[in-house]
Amino acid sequence: MRLRALAGVAILSGFCASAHAADPAPEVGSGPFPALYEERPDLPDHVVYRPANLDALGQRALPVYVFGNGGCSADGTSSRNHLLEIASHGYLVIASGVIPRADRPEPAPGPVGRLEAATPTRALTDAIDWAQRENDRADSPFKGRIATDQVAASGFSCGGLQALSAAQDRRVKTAVIMNSGFFSPGTNPIQGVVSDKELLKTLRGSVLYVLGGPTDIAVANGTDDYKRIRHIPAALVNIPVGHGGTYMEPHGGVGASVVTAWLDWRLRNDPTAARRFQGRNCGFCKDGRLTLERKNFD
Repeated sequence: MRLRALAGVAILSGFCASAHAADPAPEVGSGPFPALYEERPDLPDHVVYRPANLDALGQRALPVYVFGNGGCSADGTSSRNHLLEIASHGYLVIASGVIPRADRPEPAPGPVGRLEAATPTRALTDAIDWAQRENDRADSPFKGRIATDQVAASGFSCGGLQALSAAQDRRVKTAVIMNSGFFSPGTNPIQGVVSDKELLKTLRGSVLYVLGGPTDIAVANGTDDYKRIRHIPAALVNIPVGHGGTYMEPHGGVGASVVTAWLDWRLRNDPTAARRFQGRNCGFCKDGRLTLERKNFD
């Protein structure tokens, strides 16, 4: 097992480009459970984010948040500030990919003009499978600590498309789709990733879209998805920062704050978190950093 506090940052332009830079200081999240990330030998090609001290959780179980990276990249740390922040609030977070290091060369680029996912969509449901096994395995540090009935599928950009597919899994209670949305029929430019508006009709539970405002290249796709969803509780948040979101801002920025509140409400039934989305004077209704639309709420 290898633990890391620092790694590369993915700066996305469009759906698939990334670059790396060093953190000025390690992040552990702002929640009550300082977090770390690690690779685990029993879960290849994934990075696990979790509270560093599992004993500090007491009787509190860890809901599961599986995440597809921007660009569907193999860098499982490219949105690490966002993911560490969520883990620090008592979540088990699992991203596709690995921790970049010097002896792991960058994947060769695909043909010019062709975008291709570097991680498979099944990585998200593989992560759920692993969480279920670890919760039951006798010698697992996660034995009995995982709330396997509280699962969210999420992702950024191309990873958001993967999350929409993974959310078809009946174990997923809510989807969090970030700077993303299905392409119109016949326009999907990404090889290996499903984009099918018909799948919106079979989403279950609830869904949150977090978009980047008018300069986000995914805003049209995500907004169209939201308009088409009529059968489950849905919310649309726009944070006017463009397609790159706030993933690598300290503690994941306002985007991580919105997502954490959504998870606390939809997975944990936290009434304080619910009030940030519900009611005429909801917390996010009055937040000048973003706009909120919602429908099908009780």
